[in-house]
Amino acid sequence: MSEATSRFFDEIARHGHERLSKKTTGTIRFDLEHDQGVDHWYVTITNGQVTVSRENRDADTVIRTDIAFFERMAHGFAKPLPAWLRNDITANGQFGYVVLLERLFADPPGSRHPRTLADDRRGRR
Repeated sequence: MSEATSRFFDEIARHGHERLSKKTTGTIRFDLEHDQGVDHWYVTITNGQVTVSRENRDADTVIRTDIAFFERMAHGFAKPLPAWLRNDITANGQFGYVVLLERLFADPPGSRHPRTLADDRRGRR
């Protein structure tokens, strides 16, 4: 298991509720492949609150990818939805959770919200 992966799951367990609607409820299992096998990460979302465990159990959605690509997503260099379209990740189960993942992963390095950029160009801060 990589440090970046552990850090990502620790971060969403601590701050994931800030990025999700209070109405969000469900489970996502991440199956991360590497040379030694597969690491399982189980994310439970209950009314927007996020908990993370290392369980290998049934989930509403199962996301499968290799650990190297997952780390690219964790650092913001790749986003889940385009990754799914390119088949860099696979998803089984309820597709809505693939879209939801966009909120849990980091923004690309150096990115800024369009409103912030527009305000900066107008001289507001």
